[in-house]
Amino acid sequence: MYANLRKVLLAATMMCAAPSAFANVITDWDEKAEVVVTPILSGTSPHMAWRMMGMVHAAMFDAVNSIERRYRPYLVQLPADPATSKEAAAAAAAAAVLATVDAKTAGEMKAALATYLRSMPDGTAKSDGVKLGEAVAAKVAAARANDGSDAPDAYRPRTSPGVYVPTAITVASMLPNSKPFAIATPSQFRPKAPISLESKEWATDYNELKDYGGQNSAKRTAQQTETARFWLVGAPLAYRPFVRQLLTAKQMSVADSARFMALVELGLNDAFIAVFDAKYHYNFWRPITAIRNGDIDGNPATDREATWQPIAPTPMHPEYPCAHCIASGSVAGVVKAVLGTTDIPEITMTSPTAPGVSHRWTNLTAFTEEVANARIWAGFHYRFSTRVGTDMGLQIGEYVVKNVMQPANIATSR
Repeated sequence: MYANLRKVLLAATMMCAAPSAFANVITDWDEKAEVVVTPILSGTSPHMAWRMMGMVHAAMFDAVNSIERRYRPYLVQLPADPATSKEAAAAAAAAAVLATVDAKTAGEMKAALATYLRSMPDGTAKSDGVKLGEAVAAKVAAARANDGSDAPDAYRPRTSPGVYVPTAITVASMLPNSKPFAIATPSQFRPKAPISLESKEWATDYNELKDYGGQNSAKRTAQQTETARFWLVGAPLAYRPFVRQLLTAKQMSVADSARFMALVELGLNDAFIAVFDAKYHYNFWRPITAIRNGDIDGNPATDREATWQPIAPTPMHPEYPCAHCIASGSVAGVVKAVLGTTDIPEITMTSPTAPGVSHRWTNLTAFTEEVANARIWAGFHYRFSTRVGTDMGLQIGEYVVKNVMQPANIATSR
């Protein structure tokens, strides 16, 4: 399914060679990159797709910024004539990074780049742009070559000799030991431990989840069910259309677009690194486990429900904190830090997991709150975990904006 989808979408993006009035080279190649990484998301290492998107946008930013030099580089600032084509540089940088996926993708990216460049006039500006983009991409790829993202899955299930545990492979268990893009260490934003199972708050959140997050909940409304299903879409793919629309609505230049989307992607990558650091550090149980074992948590206010199930299969990683929440929080943190407000032009999104449904937002807080509620109503996360995840994301997003790719005349505190 993903292979066929990739062929169709890539062909469509290649046909649209000329940038439209409502997009630019950065959004064009963000969409192309999204098509390339879609098959990776369906495997057991989706973090490699997140990483690839981060590399693509870091390379596009440093390529464009090498020409304009308005901001501090993320990684490298190479010599470039001011007349060099920013569009050619960004496209070549993205294509070169994506070509590192595998030999087949390398061929596809060569063709996609040739098609994209065909709309630009030939000459030194274009050829120099291609050379610059490829050189920057090589630097970015080299910097991430040994970042630990491809380490083998060594997660050790907790059990006793001879006792069965579910055998599905966990997701991203190597991320706690991988190299972040902007934050100092994976544990820099690690939150305090989950709440006590004997506490009143645990009973409150447990019972809310049991009542509203169950597959056959009698309390969850139709609107809440719709929202839960809307946000079953994978976390990284869920947020790029949001960012692309916002970028277009604000009519950002190529340089500002490159920086804005790079900040978002670096924030998302580091948010996932941070959240998986916390998840595997605390190894906290998912609702389906907790509710089916409600009689052993030491809390008299949590009743066991033997057949309880969430709306959809539970993601294969520990519960605390909420990953979708940290992702939406990091996007909101970047947007707020860049634009200086939580109010935004109206953004409209659809979701492949809720066909025919559109959701709209004009405020970042409303956006992150919807995501948090959706994960409770889906039966995946307790409310305390959504709060912690959102707050972590907001902090990471703000940190990224304040510490990388700042205006050239502002000193960095990193």
